[in-house]
Amino acid sequence: MVVKKSLNPYAMPDKRIQLLSTRPMTAAQLDNARKKGIDITVQSFIETSALQDVAVQQEIEWASVQETVVVFTSMNAVVAVTDMLDGHVPSWRIYCMGYATQKLVTEYFGEASIAGTGASALELAETIIEEEEPDELIFFCGNIRREELPAKLSKQGITVHEICVYETLATPHKTDKPFDGILFFSPSAAESFFSNNTVPPETVLFAIGQTTRDTVARFTNNKILVSKEPGKDEMVEQAVRYFSGGVRRES
Repeated sequence: MVVKKSLNPYAMPDKRIQLLSTRPMTAAQLDNARKKGIDITVQSFIETSALQDVAVQQEIEWASVQETVVVFTSMNAVVAVTDMLDGHVPSWRIYCMGYATQKLVTEYFGEASIAGTGASALELAETIIEEEEPDELIFFCGNIRREELPAKLSKQGITVHEICVYETLATPHKTDKPFDGILFFSPSAAESFFSNNTVPPETVLFAIGQTTRDTVARFTNNKILVSKEPGKDEMVEQAVRYFSGGVRRES
């Protein structure tokens, strides 16, 4: 086995890696990355806000007295619904997508409430069909939601009651600074970013999940790495591991 130095320019000891995060990060996360030679610029490309009108509140109140199957595919939906529930914990069997969403569901409703999870909307729909196949369910979503889950369930004969509880607003910016890598945490943020930007072919793109990865791939042929473990910390760690590979082994 021959060990030789990588030709990867990122392995140069004096080069600091420049990343763009399309979602806010904590000071601790930024500081931790800085200590590892990575400077992260934070720039949000979407804004979300809960819908708090009377109609939405009445729909959530109606849902809260049902013993039914409920679906969350976004942490924003969980926050919007639990704020309206104001401490009341309904008897729901909950299916959710993504680590952050599952964590919030567990904190409010309890771990026993989670009937199943999925890494993508399609995978979650398949889990619901395989494990439960209810006649109907409630899907708490935003005003911009993908079609895969309701379409798959409806095709199976499951009635999907959609309750829109938050809205997403694109806030695109033009980024002139070159970045070694870009972190994407949602399909909406990816669409907003690429509505105003292109990326050089050498820029590495990181996606928090398969759905986000598929959205990014619609706009570019760049290398896209999907986080093996969900969460902001894990995304940054993945970037650190990728860019700090200073030795390459060949047999």
